[in-house]
Amino acid sequence: MSTLADQRPEVDQPSQKGNPIWQWIGVVLLVYLLIAAVGMIGSGFKSATGDQAEELFAFATNPFMGLIVGTVATALIQSSSTVTSIIVGLVAGGLPVATAVPMVMGANIGTTITNTLVSLGHVGNKDEFKRAFAAATVHDFFNLLSVVIFLPVEIFFHPLERMGLFFANLMVGSSSVSMKDMNVVKAATKPVVEVAKSGTKILPAPFDGVALIIVGIVLIFLTIGFVGKLLKVLMVGRAKDILHVAIGRGPIAGIAAGTLITILVQSSSTTTSLMVPLAGSGVFGLSQIYPFTLGANIGTCITALLAATSVSGAEAVPALEIAMVHMLYNFLGVVVIYGIPFLCRLPIQGAETLAVVASEKKSIAFAYIVGVFFVVPAVCLGVTSVVG
Repeated sequence: MSTLADQRPEVDQPSQKGNPIWQWIGVVLLVYLLIAAVGMIGSGFKSATGDQAEELFAFATNPFMGLIVGTVATALIQSSSTVTSIIVGLVAGGLPVATAVPMVMGANIGTTITNTLVSLGHVGNKDEFKRAFAAATVHDFFNLLSVVIFLPVEIFFHPLERMGLFFANLMVGSSSVSMKDMNVVKAATKPVVEVAKSGTKILPAPFDGVALIIVGIVLIFLTIGFVGKLLKVLMVGRAKDILHVAIGRGPIAGIAAGTLITILVQSSSTTTSLMVPLAGSGVFGLSQIYPFTLGANIGTCITALLAATSVSGAEAVPALEIAMVHMLYNFLGVVVIYGIPFLCRLPIQGAETLAVVASEKKSIAFAYIVGVFFVVPAVCLGVTSVVG
């Protein structure tokens, strides 16, 4: 407790530095650049592939391959927001939505590596490590269970894709007025996209499109990274206050608080990583931390939805569709898994069992991280490639 209290001022201290007004202006400008970056990826993808986008991603038409790509990419980047924003840009450029859906599911799995790594900070104390590792891996088990339930259903019946398309059409509208004429965000970001396109035109096709994709991806990395840092300065101290206030008000309040905090800091990794030290020190129990983790899953969807606003015209519907799929998948995962008592207990039981074993033999914790996020996906990737 004393250690946690001693650390608290260090987290809250940055909120006193700088002018909050300029920091919020910085956030707005970075979000603007994020949206422009997604537009660059879509334009670059279309330029680089022409009408062959579907053939280019033929390797990922196997849903399990898409799942693995999303998992490994997010585990390496350590940001599901970045990966899903890139996916939205690729869909806007012609990547089939059906191919992108498993990638989004994989991004959910990959993002959990961050808080699992954070839990290793408690490895020196057996009891703290057991609590922290359980709090971290409950997120892993929930997202894995969600994939086990929803991926087979999606493969055979495509409910998420259909619901995503329905809501995307509602958002775009069916009137004769083109979204291209009404999309203020698209118009606002067009100058930046055009400047980037003109800069890459010095390269021959299709390398100009590839270069534009790279510029967009780099810009997404930079903007999300800086937005995260600014929002942490502005909001993390308040986020902890919200966490403390909501923890005793039941699971619904916990889910809502987790969602709100993640929207504020634009990072589910930050939200879940905030919880791990609190669990490790014994401030909160696993059953109390669990709902916040679920809220983080929902809150992280805001980035993909924001990214989809940069797209207009014929590409607007698929871009919004995959963003809505991301939202629906995470929301329905919470409703189904947390709403059914038997399923609700499975992530907790799995996390507690693994934590007990890992606390006795620390090498198992490291083997778990490397195995789940890298070795198993790599083996599956190799097997499916050979079989395919």
